[in-house]
Amino acid sequence: MICWKSINITKEFGLKRIYLISSLIGLMAFVILYVPFSILHKNVLLNESGIVLFIFGIILLPLMHLLMHILPLFILNKKIKVTYKNKSKKRTLPLLTYYTKAYVSKKVSLLVALAPTIFITIPGMIATYLLADFYVYLLLLTTVHIGISFTDFLYVLYIAKAPKQSFIENDNNGFDILIKAPR
Repeated sequence: MICWKSINITKEFGLKRIYLISSLIGLMAFVILYVPFSILHKNVLLNESGIVLFIFGIILLPLMHLLMHILPLFILNKKIKVTYKNKSKKRTLPLLTYYTKAYVSKKVSLLVALAPTIFITIPGMIATYLLADFYVYLLLLTTVHIGISFTDFLYVLYIAKAPKQSFIENDNNGFDILIKAPR
């Protein structure tokens, strides 16, 4: 295997810019989606007991996002390594990351990148439609997740441009797109 391209989103865009764009996308998603859902649920009073679950959901959302990335790898019996870091005393929640122990195909990599959107964002939109009493809280959770998923969509853009028979390998600084060496 030879490396076709190495991609490090953080180095390419900068962490502060990624956070800014991600926040703006989440905010825009809320502004755009709130109007149709508020028109749809116009006669419904907001159930204020949902605030506790909303706060709990916001705290667990990054962990759920990570687990949804791992789920397709687990289902497909790919070997993964999950690391736990809590270097800073200021950080209240630990930082979890995952790595595949071997490279994965382009299709599997696209599935892994899109899994949180499939398993969190789409059901969140459906729940926002169906559960009228809690639609604001569910919409907020869903739009925060849309913002979190921004980097996933950047990865999807790069992976989609890769050659059809390529493989993707995670490393500490991003990922490498590998192709078979010509004979």
